[in-house]
Amino acid sequence: MPQFFPRKTIAWEVVEDPTAIRRLSNSLPEMALVTGVTLRLYRAYVLSHGSPESGWWVGSTVVIGTVLLLAMLTVHLANFTVRHWWWRAPLFAALEAGTEIMMSLALTAMGLEKIGSGVAELSDWLPGATQVLAWRMVIIVPFTLLLAVVVTIVRRLLLASENRTSTARRVSEARLVVDEPPAPPAA
Repeated sequence: MPQFFPRKTIAWEVVEDPTAIRRLSNSLPEMALVTGVTLRLYRAYVLSHGSPESGWWVGSTVVIGTVLLLAMLTVHLANFTVRHWWWRAPLFAALEAGTEIMMSLALTAMGLEKIGSGVAELSDWLPGATQVLAWRMVIIVPFTLLLAVVVTIVRRLLLASENRTSTARRVSEARLVVDEPPAPPAA
């Protein structure tokens, strides 16, 4: 007869809820929303308080914005295995760009969106929107591929340094078994 109750019990500690930042980083839509709003407001602030004619100013603004975008993406992807990144990264790019595009539309309607030293008009919005979406894909997808390669190499090196090469081999073998198509039925 099977035993339905264990002979020994253990005391379980209360599991704490994740912090607000942890819950935010787990959610793809929320991370993309926060990133899009932050980047568009950062861009609006920089263009209204800086000199867009200065190459140094524009370059540093682009670098800081790109670093912020990729940092937020990395924080989100760090919660998931590399296997899930192939769909999370492009979706993050699309949602983030969509948020930025909607923020741009709102700022343009209020007369706060800048293009260079001038104020943007509604006729400028659609070309800017397609440019934002294209640049997000061009930046995020290659970065994710590079990040996946680096993470995979570092994980294998860590397993090798801990003399756990058998674990790495079993993981690779299990992946091969899972990825293989089923054998055709015998005739």
